[in-house]
Amino acid sequence: MMRKVKYSIALLLMTLLLGAPLHVSAEINPQFAPDTDGIDTDGDGDPNNDHVFIHLAAGDGMVNMADGKLQYIFSYSDVTGMSNEMVAMSGMLGATFPAPTIEVDEGQVLFLSLTNVGMFLRPDLFDPHTVHWHGFPQAAPVFDGVPDSSISINMGSTLTYYYNVVEEGTFMYHCHVEATEHMQMGMLANLWVNPRQNNLPDGTDLNGFTHHTGYQYAYNDGDGSTYYDVDYPIQFHSFDTDFHDASLNVQPLPFALMKEEYAMFNGRGYPDTVDPNVLYNTAGDEGYDPQGNRPSQKVNSLITATVGQKILLRMSSLSTVEHFTVTSTLPVPMHVVGEGARLLRGPDGKDTSYRTRSITLGGGEARDVIIDTTGVAAGTYALYTTNLNFLSNNQEDFGGMMTEIHLTAP
Repeated sequence: MMRKVKYSIALLLMTLLLGAPLHVSAEINPQFAPDTDGIDTDGDGDPNNDHVFIHLAAGDGMVNMADGKLQYIFSYSDVTGMSNEMVAMSGMLGATFPAPTIEVDEGQVLFLSLTNVGMFLRPDLFDPHTVHWHGFPQAAPVFDGVPDSSISINMGSTLTYYYNVVEEGTFMYHCHVEATEHMQMGMLANLWVNPRQNNLPDGTDLNGFTHHTGYQYAYNDGDGSTYYDVDYPIQFHSFDTDFHDASLNVQPLPFALMKEEYAMFNGRGYPDTVDPNVLYNTAGDEGYDPQGNRPSQKVNSLITATVGQKILLRMSSLSTVEHFTVTSTLPVPMHVVGEGARLLRGPDGKDTSYRTRSITLGGGEARDVIIDTTGVAAGTYALYTTNLNFLSNNQEDFGGMMTEIHLTAP
């Protein structure tokens, strides 16, 4: 009965929003300025493609944990290119976990429009939302997403954030309104900036390292030391299932009792981490979504490479409670070349990168880790947490924060 009441209220809310297209168009108003200055700011040779546009919707949704448990979430969905009239319909219950990945190049300008479409299953909530680009250098306060110094976006409204992307590295983004709650509920994602060094002319000498078209680097290192062949985001997440269930069932939220039963890479526990497919939830089957089961987990963590290649792992953590330590079964150490979206170099240019067998991250931290597979035997290896209690999907063993590294012979 309670679920039917929620449906009725939510459908009424949707009707009110979508039944007045002129009003919605005025509120759902993404903005974008085309690149017309004729100046190539990202160094790729094209002076007319340096402005990037992304449109996100903030709302609620559902995802399944690796043991099948259906979990209620708040998050974002990608509505880029949709008509204003369809944004609310798509965004309600369209949230994905993690939120859509953002990848841009140094020198580009990002126009990021965020529309708050409201909570379909919790129409009693009118939470505002923001985007906080964690670690963005010299962010204008109005676009920083911290509610006490910037704009929070109310339901039915849109704000377009402006970012002049001037530094490379591995970042992350999340909602900063009621941050503990909204991040625990899933409003977070991967974000990284590719360096301008990727676009140098073919044959450029980097202090003895020769750059060629198509080469990729983690940073503008000047010497090729952060060169890699393939890269993968590995973001640490964790859910308190009681907290999510309390939110769905309109119960007091247990902040003081918060604990994590589901530890994940990129929003999935093992073995879902190695499934290359987009995962659909079961919200339609279980009676929560009138539009049926939706694609809700789009980022896997399967790492594949050819022996001899260098793998860049863009590791970050947005866990609200735990610190996690991860290691691998590869017979080579991990080379940490960046921390907190900064190349590991001293003020005099001295290389301060280091090699290690394990990486420990708390919420809000990031590491750029390169693994050189030269001389490593082909086969399947594991990347996993050494916090052994998190190698499970709640009560189900042999899961949790673990993925596979597949090395094939050249």
